[in-house]
Amino acid sequence: MKIKVLSCAIALASAMTANAQTNVMDINTKKVGAPVQNTMYGLFFEDINYAADGGLYGELIKNRSFEFPQSFMGWQVFGKVQLKNDGPFERCPHYVSLSDPGHKERRTGIQNEGYFGIGVVKGEQYRFTVWARAPKGKSAIRVQLIDQNTMGEKQQFTEDKLEVSSSDWKQYEVIINAPRTFNKANLRIFLASANPVDLEHVSLFPVNTFKNRKNGMRRDIAQALADINPGLLRFPGGCIVEGCDLETRYQWKNTIGPVENRPLNQNRWEHTFDYRYFPDYYQSYGLGFFEFFQLSEDIGAEPLPVLNVGMACQFQNWNNEAAHVAIDELEPFIQDCLDLIEFANGDVTTEWGKIRAEMGHPEPFNMKYLGVGNEQWDKFYFERLKPFVAAIRAKYPDIKIVGTSGPDSEGEMFDLGWEAMKAQKADLVDEHFYRPESWFLSHGLRYESYDRKGPKVFAGEYACHGKGKKWNHFETSLYEAAFMTDLERNADVVYMTAYAPLLAHVDGWQWRPDLIWFDNTKMFKTVSYYVQQMYAQNKGTNVLPMTMDKKFIAGQEGQNGLFASSVYDKNSNEIIIKVINTGKTPQPVSINLNGIKGERSAQTITLTCNEMDAENSISQPDRIVPQNGTLACKAGKKSTVLDDTISPMTFRLYKVKK
Repeated sequence: MKIKVLSCAIALASAMTANAQTNVMDINTKKVGAPVQNTMYGLFFEDINYAADGGLYGELIKNRSFEFPQSFMGWQVFGKVQLKNDGPFERCPHYVSLSDPGHKERRTGIQNEGYFGIGVVKGEQYRFTVWARAPKGKSAIRVQLIDQNTMGEKQQFTEDKLEVSSSDWKQYEVIINAPRTFNKANLRIFLASANPVDLEHVSLFPVNTFKNRKNGMRRDIAQALADINPGLLRFPGGCIVEGCDLETRYQWKNTIGPVENRPLNQNRWEHTFDYRYFPDYYQSYGLGFFEFFQLSEDIGAEPLPVLNVGMACQFQNWNNEAAHVAIDELEPFIQDCLDLIEFANGDVTTEWGKIRAEMGHPEPFNMKYLGVGNEQWDKFYFERLKPFVAAIRAKYPDIKIVGTSGPDSEGEMFDLGWEAMKAQKADLVDEHFYRPESWFLSHGLRYESYDRKGPKVFAGEYACHGKGKKWNHFETSLYEAAFMTDLERNADVVYMTAYAPLLAHVDGWQWRPDLIWFDNTKMFKTVSYYVQQMYAQNKGTNVLPMTMDKKFIAGQEGQNGLFASSVYDKNSNEIIIKVINTGKTPQPVSINLNGIKGERSAQTITLTCNEMDAENSISQPDRIVPQNGTLACKAGKKSTVLDDTISPMTFRLYKVKK
């Protein structure tokens, strides 16, 4: 397990006092229970907080094809620059024409600010590409990375010259070497010829993307996703699936094919928070469905796309029937679902399988799950979902359909959602719950009462939101760990889970907490990230029953704030135990591993901190990280016994060979 050494100043458990009561726990190692699904701990991606453009997607240029409604948003233009709209790409027709300024001391050019600046790292290479033509004979441009506000002699710290030789549109490339690390660079292009030049789709990518793909992901962020060991990737959202209105809904067919010809879409999150408003928040669709499927494959996760059910965002439209597609006009939306399955899984001889192959992936992506609708409710959703289910079942009976119980974690709306999903025989129901500390501490037995014969649970969006606090502080992350013991214990009904949201730019966030934060050159993993990783990397293969006084360990009365669960991993032949002390005092525990005997050694992983409001950050990314250790287990009567004292507010994981 690749985990760094704990660097937070922590207060580990002091010796157990003479009067402390030992918490005796029992695990039946011979009673191997329900299988833990490979999809149990997954990721949910939504383009909020600049998670896609400006984040995971490697592109460094904002408005690279001049398609924003304000065509030069993100750009400064100077000299003789003309915007035109008869370019080579049908769905992205705009480009700029740079002409001689008419005097040798004047300049013509354009300058891009990137996403809160352009981040470059010393020693790394960056691939500048542009579609260009020279309509009146050979021309040239100078390509610079600049520090606009430097006190040095020169603003530029790199410069390359690119000659444009053809009057036909062609793509040109320059590899730029970064001589320094800088978060807030700009890209500046000067016309360097008396002849004009036309420029379209101006792009800058790190050469060193994840898996070295040209239209690839930012390496450090994508690697952090892979390092969780996720079993699932749900995409592309979230509320962006719906859009503020149907015109701005996410449409997967617009996100495939050459990136130069993918149309711009307005991001639903541009408008939502007027107290954190970003008027330049659009979707380039450079990170599209092909890239999502490819990323899922690269990180070993099952893809779970979510498509529109013929509804705009209900939060923004409520019961306005006119905002949604009439039930008798749903056929194009249903066909989008069927076509997506063919795109993901179809043979190369099929219409959409052929397009996938042309994009570089002739093998099918083997998609098994499809979400229809996101966080929607009541009859508006239930009635529209029915024809989708019927059509998918008829043509692709093996596809597992994921419905939704709406935005609430309980109550009338939630109950109606579950009732409808059972009636329509959805395979899984997507539950969402962003709740305070008290909720997470009081719901340690949430799933024990669920119907074992009904649809399975996808806890698709959840996070502990501390009262009066919105950052990823330690305390709430610990309560998430405590709650997750119930997910694990009920693996026979809970098949999928995902913390949300996933990503946030430190200069461009609108929603927090989030799992991973980043700026233009660095990133950090939150404590919640490490909680998710500890579970996902140690999910085991089967549940083992674990009790205290014959009761599940879920913060119940007399359990001293302890939560616990255990699994068996048949691949490593290990018993894996997770114990969380949510109390403010050390708790001595004695865990009886019934069914195995003798002295043994346990590997431990401990996540703890003595400051409840502490958090990791860009400046202190490793303030709170898990610590590896070992612990001796003694021989008991017909069992192996693990004795330990767990510090206050601590998550400790044990691994013992069976």
